[in-house]
Amino acid sequence: MSRRRGLSVRLKLTLSYAGFLMLAGAVLLVAGYFSLSRGAHPGVIFMVQSHGDLLRDFAPIAAIVMAFLLVFGLLGGWFLAGRMLAPLTPITDATRMAAKGSLSHRIELDGRQDEFRELADSFDAMLARLEAHVAEQQRFAANASHELRTPLAITQTLLDVARRDSNGNSELVNRLRDVNSRAIDLTEALLLLSRADRRSFIGEPVDLSLIAEEAAETLLPLAERRGITIETSGDPTPTVGSYALLLQMATNLVHNAIVHNLPEQGTVWVSTSSHVRSAVLTVENTGEQLAPQSVSALVEPFLRGSERTRRDHAGVGLGLTIVQSITQAHDGTLILASREGGGLRATVELPVAVTQPQ
Repeated sequence: MSRRRGLSVRLKLTLSYAGFLMLAGAVLLVAGYFSLSRGAHPGVIFMVQSHGDLLRDFAPIAAIVMAFLLVFGLLGGWFLAGRMLAPLTPITDATRMAAKGSLSHRIELDGRQDEFRELADSFDAMLARLEAHVAEQQRFAANASHELRTPLAITQTLLDVARRDSNGNSELVNRLRDVNSRAIDLTEALLLLSRADRRSFIGEPVDLSLIAEEAAETLLPLAERRGITIETSGDPTPTVGSYALLLQMATNLVHNAIVHNLPEQGTVWVSTSSHVRSAVLTVENTGEQLAPQSVSALVEPFLRGSERTRRDHAGVGLGLTIVQSITQAHDGTLILASREGGGLRATVELPVAVTQPQ
């Protein structure tokens, strides 16, 4: 939700403190003026000739006092508001880190028990529960995928043997083999997805342009069989991350662009560019016109159209989901948009590396 930027809470509190101090000073000055105008003060008798003389003598003093109260109220209010709102800074930082997917950070606010401490402790407890829940889901997916790999591999071997020795049942065996291959691909995808979500990798300097070229070269035979042209371009694009995961990310994007393209004479454009703060990989493809609402849902797991499920090399419905997870694990952003002439434009923005990779 976009909102107009307003005054900060610290400035509002500062103005409130200064305003209250000015009001209290004004009340005291008015009370003092009326007391002097009556010629009475505790222990002192003032001889006042006229209200004009009193006002002329009292006004400069009142102006100096009000100016002092204004300056003192603004400076003191700014300092006090900053001290009062200081605990909000670590809470805000933890909230931003959690919004980016990092659930391991804790606020652990020091000091006595107050409203800010209760808020920080409640937020830490919520983060702990979320982290435990996410970790449990990731462990389940990883363990289930590991357990499925062995029996699926054995089944694949048996199906290969049965296909060679089949007597009139080759079509059935081939269909079973395709189903088993799809299950193996799904298992490997789930393992990769859990690895990306856990961020279980060591970052190293990599060149995103070389990764894009390798992904395009790997999938060139598939593109040629489908009559798709792949065009690559771009300058050296340094970033930091896992080479294997970033290669998988680029491969998934190019594979998606090839599979979901025109029936013939289609094109895939793969480009990289380096900016001041970001390393950008862009993959575009021709294809059918996509509605904006359908583009935003492409990263949902196992979301496939009816036409896609019947194609070969259609994947397991986790391609863009894995791309998004790998991108987020590298503190990047995935942007999907429909092209004006049809097709999809996928843009990955990653933090740029400080030094060029060797």
